[in-house]
Amino acid sequence: MRGFKAGGLAVAGIVTVATLVTVLVESEQGHTDGGLLAGGPAPATPYSGPLRVPHKEYDEDSPRATRAESGAAGLALECDGDVFAGGFGGNWSAGDGGSTPAEGLEAYFEIEQPDVPRSGYRVEREEKGRVLFSYDVDGRTKAAVVVAKDQPDRPGWGPETTASCDPAEFPASFTDDLGWEIWTDGHGRRLPVTTVHGSEGSEHCGWQSARFLALGEGKKGALYARDPQGVLSGLLTAPYDGDATLPEGARDTGYRHGERQLWLTADRKKAYVRTPDGVEAWPAVKEGAGCE
Repeated sequence: MRGFKAGGLAVAGIVTVATLVTVLVESEQGHTDGGLLAGGPAPATPYSGPLRVPHKEYDEDSPRATRAESGAAGLALECDGDVFAGGFGGNWSAGDGGSTPAEGLEAYFEIEQPDVPRSGYRVEREEKGRVLFSYDVDGRTKAAVVVAKDQPDRPGWGPETTASCDPAEFPASFTDDLGWEIWTDGHGRRLPVTTVHGSEGSEHCGWQSARFLALGEGKKGALYARDPQGVLSGLLTAPYDGDATLPEGARDTGYRHGERQLWLTADRKKAYVRTPDGVEAWPAVKEGAGCE
């Protein structure tokens, strides 16, 4: 399953993960009393492709690998950008799988604990031994789970392939709960977290007074930090400056979060965050730094 890294740093380890909430399961008659299944209308153009496609794994962390490993679930998505996360389900023991497709969906949350919404799903496609559940935003599928019955080393119903779009494509209420700080462009459109996103520091590590800003992903990505109380001592490439001056040549990226504006220089050694109160210089975080 694809995660997200910036500049070789495991950004997901810094983001606060929401507590898994209890989900409700479908009855033997195929109904639900709320929560897990929304029971909403089918989309105007439901997914008509196969519910099983050949599974292929890549020894890399890339959009291509995620698309291939997410199989039919990835094909069912309607993302604005690349598939963000997904994969082929693992094995489980007798008793872990469900006795109905909806219990198989519940098993997905219990086994994998994914960072996707835990309610509002509906059945989009059914065929013998497989069911496609989807979570839609404005009529477009942003999370998909194909559950299958009694596969090798997977007794009962459970996840076969799963996939989801970039977190920025989900409702703000969901990303706020997960701790994703979604930035916008000059037109107010939510930007993918693979482009830019912020998060508060981990309370577990005593970093809650700090704030992180991730730009890009992989080797081309960078991670910066606001550290007014010095809790990241030794982890930053330079001191944090809360009363900085925009250097000559700094450019406005157009990225916004509330009243914050992000400015960068060509060397990208620091992120300059402009607010109504002035300019802050956020230094880059050293590669390999993290919180266990």
